[in-house]
Amino acid sequence: MFDPLRPSAPKIISVTNQKGGVGKTTTTINLAAALAEQDKKVLIVDLDPQGNASTGLGIEPEEREFTTYELLVDDIALNSVIIPTAENNISIIPATVDLSSADIELISNEKRSFLLYDALRQPMMDDYGFDFILIDCPPSLNLLTVNAMVASHSVLIPLQSEFFALEGLSQLMMTIREVRETANPNLRIEGVVLTMFDSRNNLSQQVETDARDNLGDLVFNTVIPRNVRVSEAPSFAMPVLGYDSASKGAQAYRSLAIELLENNKLPTKAA
Repeated sequence: MFDPLRPSAPKIISVTNQKGGVGKTTTTINLAAALAEQDKKVLIVDLDPQGNASTGLGIEPEEREFTTYELLVDDIALNSVIIPTAENNISIIPATVDLSSADIELISNEKRSFLLYDALRQPMMDDYGFDFILIDCPPSLNLLTVNAMVASHSVLIPLQSEFFALEGLSQLMMTIREVRETANPNLRIEGVVLTMFDSRNNLSQQVETDARDNLGDLVFNTVIPRNVRVSEAPSFAMPVLGYDSASKGAQAYRSLAIELLENNKLPTKAA
């Protein structure tokens, strides 16, 4: 649900899973690229101290003068931290390892859970005309992740197609419920997307069956295949859609973007 006081506000989606290695950053970057192909203007907020989303879009460490750390801790203006990327229609607020200390530094701040909410709703945000903000969360349910959920309209959950994939979801769902009850009653689950899916593998198929049986319509129809081109693209500092546009991975992320837009009753265009 959009802020009624700012009807032109971008839709804010947290991409989160407390498990590492599930394709969270990969999904953030490539979903952004696929939305950009749909003529949507996207801002990525790198909220992971590892800064992989920043690196994956070619933002070198020396270019990260101001980051999500300053955005949260120093309440810096958006125009100091938003950096355009080489990808058309995609900008980023980068991250560095400095962000790893933010949890400790913010714990005494009485508004500690609302800092990102306030930062992303600075009046100058309207000047950028973003359609979507995708927040790449850290692989943990810490204060940074809570900030992301409080700031967001919805949560998108990448789920790796492997044994125990569903085990960690209960804690994540509990955190989402707590945020709804205490800070953001309108937070909803955008969907669960199966990643690193191998259709030849019985385990992948079983994980998909279990996920759809347990989560129903929350699971996107689109699945993201295990694809070597998706794995290679970050080393060239670009989304797979630019690295190998015809690859199965690129096609899957285009399908995911269209499904997300249709779920939100937003227009799409032919690829």
